[in-house]
Amino acid sequence: MQRTRSTNEKRLLSTSNSTTSSGNGSREGGDCLKELDGIANIVSAARSYFQTRLAMGEDSIVLGAGRGRSRMAERSPEETLALLEKRVARCKRCPLHKTRTNVVFGTGSRKTGLVFIGEAPGRDEDLQGKPFVGRAGQLLTRIIEAVKFDREDVYITNVIKCRPEGNRDPLPEEVDLCSIHLAEQLEILKPKVICALGRFAAQAMSGLNLTMASYRGENLFYRGTRVVATYHPAACLRNPSLKRAVWEDVQKLMEIWKNA
Repeated sequence: MQRTRSTNEKRLLSTSNSTTSSGNGSREGGDCLKELDGIANIVSAARSYFQTRLAMGEDSIVLGAGRGRSRMAERSPEETLALLEKRVARCKRCPLHKTRTNVVFGTGSRKTGLVFIGEAPGRDEDLQGKPFVGRAGQLLTRIIEAVKFDREDVYITNVIKCRPEGNRDPLPEEVDLCSIHLAEQLEILKPKVICALGRFAAQAMSGLNLTMASYRGENLFYRGTRVVATYHPAACLRNPSLKRAVWEDVQKLMEIWKNA
């Protein structure tokens, strides 16, 4: 015998069906929101990428990996380095661009495979747009000449490309923002060995946070390339007793270079 549903049963079933339908709708709505959030994240990342490239001075970006690689392959390392220098000269990634006179990109030759990296430009470097041209630079030149090279035979640059006001230490965020330029330089230069001049350069090259004495005792590497850390020439001017340690480090540098 078929039973007739009561009014209460009909109301209960109706409520249950409505709740199920609403639940499905909520899940579908949640999935849509997740998809929209994902798209928004992609758009935000793309916007950030292009803003960064524009801030670095690029006025056009080549799309299409194949064409880009082909064009790059046609350029010599010297031409690629010159193009990078022009781009870095327009960089506005950090506030240091507001107070600089010149971007100090780097000078020298890539042919020997020897790269010297300092901390940041000083007053003289900022005025001339060249690294290590003050008293510390004169000492560095004498060190290079002592191992039978001319200054023009090696490549000299800094972690930071713009002078921090008052020759203060670079801030961590300035190092992070500027290190992309150094990474691109080194990718083009392909050094046999790197000499990190001072604690900031040693930290940037190795990713380690040590004392200068500890850096000197470590076997350091930057992306597979040996790094020899030594005291900054400016430190030797303040404390001449450090010159002996620097000479020992430079001899180690040359030994690695010869065997690279």
